[in-house]
Amino acid sequence: MSERSFVALVSTPSGFAGRTDVIEVGSRWWPDTEPVNEALQRLLGVETDVLRLVSVEGGRAPAGGLVTYHVETRAEPDRSCLKPADEPAADAPHRLPWARLGGPAELLNWADAHVERTGPAVQVKSWNLSSVHRLPTANGPAWLKAVPPFFANEGEVIGMVAAHDPGLVPEVLASAPLRVLLGQADGEACWDTRPEHITEVVPRWVAVQNALAGEPRVRPCPVPMPDFGLPDTLVHGDFHPGNWFDSGVVIDWSDVVWGHPALDAGRLIEFCRPELGDLIREVWSEAWLRHRPESRPLAALDTARRAAHLLLAVQYQQFLDNIEESERIYHEGDPQRHLRAVLPPAR
Repeated sequence: MSERSFVALVSTPSGFAGRTDVIEVGSRWWPDTEPVNEALQRLLGVETDVLRLVSVEGGRAPAGGLVTYHVETRAEPDRSCLKPADEPAADAPHRLPWARLGGPAELLNWADAHVERTGPAVQVKSWNLSSVHRLPTANGPAWLKAVPPFFANEGEVIGMVAAHDPGLVPEVLASAPLRVLLGQADGEACWDTRPEHITEVVPRWVAVQNALAGEPRVRPCPVPMPDFGLPDTLVHGDFHPGNWFDSGVVIDWSDVVWGHPALDAGRLIEFCRPELGDLIREVWSEAWLRHRPESRPLAALDTARRAAHLLLAVQYQQFLDNIEESERIYHEGDPQRHLRAVLPPAR
């Protein structure tokens, strides 16, 4: 089953109400909750938030199949379309705050203390690594994001980067530990990566990394590398163009570590189309040579492409160790996949 359908287990302000029939949605991706909530509003007549993924039949992580979600309504729904079902467990080891009853409402109440909404908040994503709501305001959308305790405080990290290149990061409207409220990033995401995206973003990020080099200011990278004349500094941790906008803004700063800057370049090369690899090497190495003429960035890249896989393997294992059982399906096998990428090919 390539497309996604879902069943919602529905909790309401007055208690658990039952389950829906199977509902088809256009988006394949399990964490993509906006179409789920749109379908449920048509069915139930009220706004909803997805708390968590309960189970999946068919599909392949992280898309497709029949997904069962636990959902919370923001008001009393029409119960006539719901069928009896067992109520989901109220808690479980490693359950995140936004996956508990009342969790999304608490986040929205916090955001409402900092911006004035002009309409209902829309939950666009919910899974074991983040919760994201879009909030309409008179000044355009604001984005409410919460992350798990094993991630960095995004507001603080964005402030570090903004001190050297404010146009490289979104505007922080408010922040608190493990949650942030951001302004809208202009432009389109760079999933279809073009050479001009590389030449725009990479040298700017290198300049910021060079400026930030020095004593560690976030958690150290668990994967050490020889320095090749380059300093340890802030590493984005998921530096691929899906986290870039064509306006030059980079998002998703919660994976950061303090380590070798070539790790970001290695991740970028592995993510992008092969025909962009030489351009990335050239732009990244020339940028560093302007700041550190005695360094050997190309030699660092040879090591970093393997080290980036090791870092991802460690990160995915950390996810698996710190998320609840039902949502491990998102990351099962990922540490092994990246470890295999480091090993030499079998003869």
